[in-house]
This record gives sequence, C-alpha cells and structure tokens, in this order.
Amino acid sequence: MLVIGLMSGTSYDAVDAAAAELRLVDGTLLLKPLGMVSTPYDDELRDALAAALPPAAVPLARVCLLDTRIGQAFAAAAVRANRELCGGRAEWVASHGQTVFHWAEGGRVHGTLQLGQPAWIAEATGLPVVADLRPRDVAAGGQGAPLVSLVDLLWLRGRPGTPVALNLGGIANLTAPDGTAFDTGPGCALLDAAAREFTAGRLPYDVDGALAARGRPDAALLAGLLAEPYYALPAPKTTGKELFHAGYWRAPEGMSAADALATLTVLTARTVADAVRAAGATEVIASGGGTRNPVLLEALRGLLPGTPVRVSDELGLPAAAKEAYAFAVLGFLTAHGLPGTVPSATGARHPSLLGSLTPGREGLRLPPPAPGPPVRLRVE
Repeated sequence: MLVIGLMSGTSYDAVDAAAAELRLVDGTLLLKPLGMVSTPYDDELRDALAAALPPAAVPLARVCLLDTRIGQAFAAAAVRANRELCGGRAEWVASHGQTVFHWAEGGRVHGTLQLGQPAWIAEATGLPVVADLRPRDVAAGGQGAPLVSLVDLLWLRGRPGTPVALNLGGIANLTAPDGTAFDTGPGCALLDAAAREFTAGRLPYDVDGALAARGRPDAALLAGLLAEPYYALPAPKTTGKELFHAGYWRAPEGMSAADALATLTVLTARTVADAVRAAGATEVIASGGGTRNPVLLEALRGLLPGTPVRVSDELGLPAAAKEAYAFAVLGFLTAHGLPGTVPSATGARHPSLLGSLTPGREGLRLPPPAPGPPVRLRVE
C-alpha cells in the first residue's frame, strides 16, 4: 500500500509529507521510503497559529479559521507528495494534524486537540484519510503520546544492547526497548522561542546553534529551570507547549542572547541525558529537527560518554522525516484493522485502533484485515 504520512510538529513551521510503500509479510512490516516534501506554512497562518497557542485565550471563530486553513495546508502537501513522490498512485493518507492543545493535568491527559480538517485533504486528493489519531488512546486512559513509540519498538527490535529512540522536536520524547516511552521535556521549544524573542522575530530558531555556541550557560538560571516538577514525574508522562511555551521563563536582566541560548541548550541536553541514563541505554538513535543543531548534539554527546548518539539516517530513516513516516505506518495499521499503540508506552488500559476515517472520492474501500500485528519493522 502506498501511504502518505502528514505531520506538523510543535515547532509549527511546515507540513512534512512522507510517502512510503508498506507491506506486511509474515509478521514483518516492510517500509520502503519514497521521500519527503516539506511545505512551509505561509507567514499569515504561522502568525495566526502562534497567537492561538497556550497560554492565549482563543475565540471559536479563530479555531474554525485555523482548522480550515491548516486542513488546506495539509491538503496541498498531500497533493504535492502524491504527484512528486508517488506518481499519482497513493492509496491512503494519514494526517497527524497540528496539535494546538494537550490537556494534561494531575498526571493524566484528559483530552487532546489537533486541527487540520481532513475533509480538505480527502477532497483535494480523492483519497481516504485517517486523522485524529491521538484521542482514542486518551479515551482508553493513555497519554495520547508518544504515538511513535510503537514504530520505534518495531524498528529497533533485534538491535544489540539497549537502544533507545529519541525524537528532538519542539518537545523531546524517548522510547526504550522495554516499552517505556515518555516526553523528556523541552526539545527545541524553548530554544526556538528564545531565538525569536532575542532577534525580534528575525530568526525562527537558533540556526546551527550559532548563538548558543557563542555563549556560556548561566548556572543559577539552569538550576532554577531544572527544578521544574515535570522532570520528577514517573513515566508514562507527556507535556507540550501548554507548559513549555514562550512565557515559561524569563532571562535575567542584561543576559545576552548567546548566554540564554547556551543555557537552554544545556537544559534540553541535561533532561534528555538524564532520561537516557535512567533507561540504561547503550545507544541513542535520534531524529527530529533538533538533530540539525550541532551544538545541541555535541552537548548531549558530552553528557553521555561511552553511549553512541546516532542520527536515524544511519539506519535508513531520514531524521527530518521520521515522524511523518511513523504516522504513515500508523495509518497503514488502521487501514488493516490493527492497533497502533503500546499500553506500556502511553499508559492506556489496552491497545487501540487509532483515528477517524474520512472517505475518498470513490468511497471507503478498506483492504482485508491483517491476520495479526507486525512484530518488527524493516526499512527497505
């Protein structure tokens, strides 16, 4: 089956569309990557989305506008991916949508909201779309995240030692081979917010970690940030920009942009390294936008001597596209009547079949149910 996975993460800068050919053969899910296209949000949509994220109060009219405009942006990305990557032969679309709120309170997740109306995708592509993949896990008592943990577990199964998968998105999350998965804390969220603030919006993020490389971490500020209670919570746990948003912290008066970015870089590296050590990891396979920040990766490697930190490209999945491929896999599983969650990773009572379906132009024709779930994933 040719599946397009659509993803926009907590950095909300673009829609990533990855195309994959997926086959389930004797318990092995074979994934052949066909490539990824990334379509940036236009400035107007990005600004509207930024203004609607926590802790902002948003009128319903703005929610409707965003649901429509994001859906149209996802639809354009899917059309482009089908044309450029699939030769017009795609059969199925899996859309993560854009997370705008993750209702975590008292150690539980009570709800989650992803915008990006899938009807626009189905109308533009003519293909069936599975969307709203997180809420079913939440309804089953889970955190609704990290959903990529199932893909990570299948993908890393059989590797020697104790490999962990790390996603360095706006929020960082980790999956261990025992099925434990959780958000470690901020990945690039605070770094991006600080870069925008200190440059008055000129830089959306610290390009190549250049600002942080010129600064020195502030020990007192770092200690205060590390005292955040979230880090001490047991897994499974999840967080987002509801906590780690632009107003979460304030730089001391007179602090330079370089020192602020250096401090926040160490914060991300420290919280990730602490989680990696607690998992007893012998290898880290990293993906996500943070892997493009050499200063962040250097800081992480410095805190994990003796534990190789590799980028997922070395194992065949491009770091920038891994989450989009993961959602293509989850969409494939839904199409074949297979669950897409691991209860030990999300804390749910049971595995769940994920998502809501929007029929394509020719109705909804599902493939025959698979005889059983995959036990491993191999990248071809």
